[in-house]
Amino acid sequence: MTTSYTAKDITVLEGLDPVRKRPGMYIGGVGSAGLHHLVWEILDNAIDEAMNGHASSIGVVLHADGCSLSVTDDGRGIPVDKHPQTGKSALEVIFTMLHAGGKFGQGNYKTAGGLHGVGASVVNALSKELVATVKRDGAVWEQRFRQGKPAGALKRLGSARGSGTTVYFHPDPTVFPKIEFEPAVIRERLEIASYLHKGLTVVFDDQSNGRKETFQHAEGLADFARKLVAERSLRPVHDAPFTLIKENGLRAEVVLQWTEATDELVKSYVNGIPTGSGGTHENGLRAGLGKAVRNYIETHNLSPKGVTLGADDIREGLVGLLSVFLEEPQFQGQTKDRLNNPEVLSAVDSMIRPALEQWLNENRSVAEAIVGRIVLAARAREASRAAQQEVSRKSATSNRLTLPGKLSDCTSPSRPDSEIFIVEGDSAGGSAKQGRDRARQAILPLRGKVLNAESASLAKVLENKELSDLVTALGCGLGKAFDIARLRYGKVIILADADSDGNHIATLLLTFIYRHMPQLMARGHVYLAQPPLYRIDIGKQTHWALDDAQRDAILARQGQPGPGRPTPEITRFKGLGEMMPKVLWETTMNPKTRRLLRVEIADQLMTDRVINELMGRDASARFRFIMDRAEEAEELDV
Repeated sequence: MTTSYTAKDITVLEGLDPVRKRPGMYIGGVGSAGLHHLVWEILDNAIDEAMNGHASSIGVVLHADGCSLSVTDDGRGIPVDKHPQTGKSALEVIFTMLHAGGKFGQGNYKTAGGLHGVGASVVNALSKELVATVKRDGAVWEQRFRQGKPAGALKRLGSARGSGTTVYFHPDPTVFPKIEFEPAVIRERLEIASYLHKGLTVVFDDQSNGRKETFQHAEGLADFARKLVAERSLRPVHDAPFTLIKENGLRAEVVLQWTEATDELVKSYVNGIPTGSGGTHENGLRAGLGKAVRNYIETHNLSPKGVTLGADDIREGLVGLLSVFLEEPQFQGQTKDRLNNPEVLSAVDSMIRPALEQWLNENRSVAEAIVGRIVLAARAREASRAAQQEVSRKSATSNRLTLPGKLSDCTSPSRPDSEIFIVEGDSAGGSAKQGRDRARQAILPLRGKVLNAESASLAKVLENKELSDLVTALGCGLGKAFDIARLRYGKVIILADADSDGNHIATLLLTFIYRHMPQLMARGHVYLAQPPLYRIDIGKQTHWALDDAQRDAILARQGQPGPGRPTPEITRFKGLGEMMPKVLWETTMNPKTRRLLRVEIADQLMTDRVINELMGRDASARFRFIMDRAEEAEELDV
C-alpha cells in the first residue's frame, strides 16, 4: 500500500464497467438468486408490454445446455431507429447504457415493473453473449453483444409480419461461479405471472428436460388462491373467497381465504413483481383487514368474554393474495423485494376496509364462521401462553431450571425425533439457526474450547459457563442426579468444524459426556455430525469431502483435466460459520441427506491410563483414538 493518496488514485468506472465490477449492487450477488435475477429482469420487460395491453403471450426457452435462456414476447418490439442524443440505435442504447429506457417519461407505460432503466443493460453486462432480435415495422432486426459490448452493428435480417422482441443470453462464467438455471424456480415464476395477469398466455419450453408447459388463468388471483389451498391440503373455513378489484389512484386486486391452518400465508406483488419482504402495500392490507373484522365484531356484539383478539389471531390461517399496480413504485433497491411508497398504505387500507366489511355483512354465515375461527385462535393463544407460564413457574420454583439465553430451542423438544446441535461459536450458531428445522432442531452455540472435564473436578465443571449451559439445555442433570427420563431431546449431536480444532472440541465434549453423563452414550443418544471440509465443483457437478483423503479420492476418480474434463474448483471451509445456511442444511443437518456417526462407547474404554495417554496426543489423534475404539460406533443414513 502507498502512503500517498491523490486524484490519480481515484478510479472512474464508465459504461457497464460498474456492473461487472460490483454485480452484487445490481442483482444482489453472484449465487443462484443473482443468476436467476437476470431472467427476472428480461421477463419483467416482456410482462410490462403485456401489462399495458401491447402483448398477449410470452415464451421462455431454457436451452438444452441448461446455461442459456431466451425470452420472447409479441409486444411492440424495442425501437430500432436512431436515438437523437447518442446517434446510436435505441436498441443499442437500451442494452449498453445504464438508466436508459422508455419508462421514465409519460405515455409509453402506465404501469411497469422495470423502472430504473438498468435491467436490460445489467443482463447484457453480465452475459458472455446476448442476442436481441426485434420484429417491427415489417422487418426483423438483430444485434449481438459480448460482455456488454456490441459485437457488431444492428442488422436488418429481412421482412416479417407482426411485432415482438426476443432476448437470448448466456451468463458470463467469469462472473458467476456456477451457471445452472433451475427449471422449477423459473416455472414457478412464470406460473405466478399467468395468475397475476388474467388472460396472458405464458409458455415455458424446458429443453434441458424435454418438457413444455402453457399457463393461462382466466380468473387470475382467485385461481391462484385455490391452488395454494389445494397444494397445502388446507381446509377452508368458507367456500367462496373474498375478492376485490378496485382502482383509486392505483389498481389493487385482493383475494382472502381463511383456513384451519395455524400459519398465515400472504403473498404480495407490485406491477407483477413478487415483493417477498412486503412493504407499504402489505401493511395497508393488514391494516384494512384488521379494521374491517374488528368493526364487524363490534357492530354485531360478537366480542368474546375473557380474551382479547390480537392482529395475529385475525390473520391466523389466512391465505391472502395482494397485487397492486401503480405508476411510480419506489422499491428498496434494484432487486425490488420491498415497496416503500408511503401513500400506498393508506390507499390500500381505504380500499380493503369498506369492501371487506360490506362483504362480511352481506355473508353473515360466512362472517360468523370466520369470527369463530378467530376467537378459537385467540383462546388457543391464551391457553398456550398460560401453559408456558405454568411450565416456567414450575421450572423456576421446583427444578430451578431456566434454559440458557443463547439456546435456540425447537418448538417440540419433547418429540422422540427432536435434536440439539452443539456448535462451535456464534458464527456457526447463526448459520445453523437459519438452516435448521425449527420444529425439531435446537441449536446451542458454545464459545471456544470447553473445559477439559477429565482433568477438572465436578465443582470446576459446574462453574464452567459453557458446560453448565449444556447441562441445563439437556435437562437431565449429571452425575448422581442424572435422570434419562428428563432428557429434552432424542439426539444430542456435536457439530464442530471439520478441521483439527473442531476435532479437539468434539473430543472434549465427548470426554465430558462420558465422564458425567455416560448413560447418554450407553443409550445411543450421542452423535457426531460430519460437515464437509471441502466443496469440489467439477463442471455442473458438486462434490463434498469430509477431509483431505476424501478430497484426494474424488479428484483421483475424475482424472487429470483435459478435453471434456473441466478443471476442478476446490473451496476449503475455514469453519461452519462460512457455510451458507442452505449448504449447512443440505450437507449436515437435513435428515434425508446427512450422515451421522453414533457414539456408543463401552465402559472399559476410558480408563485412567487410557485417558492419560489420550490427552498426551494432538487434537486430531485424540479424536481418532476415541472413534477407532468405539465399540458401537456406526455410520447411519438417518
